[in-house]
Amino acid sequence: MVLIRIGVLFGLCFALTSATHKCGVRNVEGVGFLVYGQAEGHSEFGEFPWMVAIFKKVRVHDDDINVYECGGSLIHPSVVLTSARCLLNKTAEEMAVRVGEWDTQTKREVFEHQDRQVSEIIMHSSYDRSKYANSVALLFLSEPVELMETVDTICLPPVEQHIGLPRCFASGWGKDVAGEHGKYQVVLKKLFLPIVTRDKCQEKLRTTPLGREFVLHSSLICAGGEEGRNMCEGDAGSPLVCPIPGTVNRFYQAGIVVGGYGCGENEVPVLYTNVALFREWIEGQLTQRKIVHSYFNYS
Repeated sequence: MVLIRIGVLFGLCFALTSATHKCGVRNVEGVGFLVYGQAEGHSEFGEFPWMVAIFKKVRVHDDDINVYECGGSLIHPSVVLTSARCLLNKTAEEMAVRVGEWDTQTKREVFEHQDRQVSEIIMHSSYDRSKYANSVALLFLSEPVELMETVDTICLPPVEQHIGLPRCFASGWGKDVAGEHGKYQVVLKKLFLPIVTRDKCQEKLRTTPLGREFVLHSSLICAGGEEGRNMCEGDAGSPLVCPIPGTVNRFYQAGIVVGGYGCGENEVPVLYTNVALFREWIEGQLTQRKIVHSYFNYS
């Protein structure tokens, strides 16, 4: 893998206000350098600036360490969107987030990542673990992150938004394959996944131990199902993003990884929360806390 620097202009790292910034900008060629010889499925540095790593603080031999739990997405400098599954039975005091991360085993990146503590966790009141239903949650941070080219917000779709494209991008640090032989990713992975119709998704899931009576909940959408190319264990909460029609390299978040069965084996898709259905709930939670919505609006 070869890193080719493409130049870092003065002011590349700068604070952005809600009035001037654009959400959902994907840095297709990375930030600061291009990676040649990159393994298939690896993202460029800063390619998905909304990506968030969520950690649980654990005490080990009198030291506090952060253990990776799942993924999330930045929708406001002080708010992270993720899956309720990630936060079940967890408290705000034991959770932390990291933005601007890419390669988890090096600190020699153009811009350092930013860590923040969590001050509040809000899970959807209708979350149903047994049905994978309404799996959406918000993390409110103790202080806002600094927006820059490698750290920015993802756009959210309007309530009536329907995915009209055959494929969208998913990203995360989850395992490459299911089970004990799977390895968590060091470099943020990206997958260009097929969107799967509800009928086909339910049909495939009924062939798994979920059973012939499994019913796909109305809050869910499906994507993936390609052998060796799917979201997996450790990817819960991570975003599925689709191009905004009529724009270049701008994306909105269509889904939140919930889970399902396996990691793409036997053409079985992965389940995602349909973000559009929860736009009003998200806005309502922010309004209650006097937080503006403009950081995730694109229309």
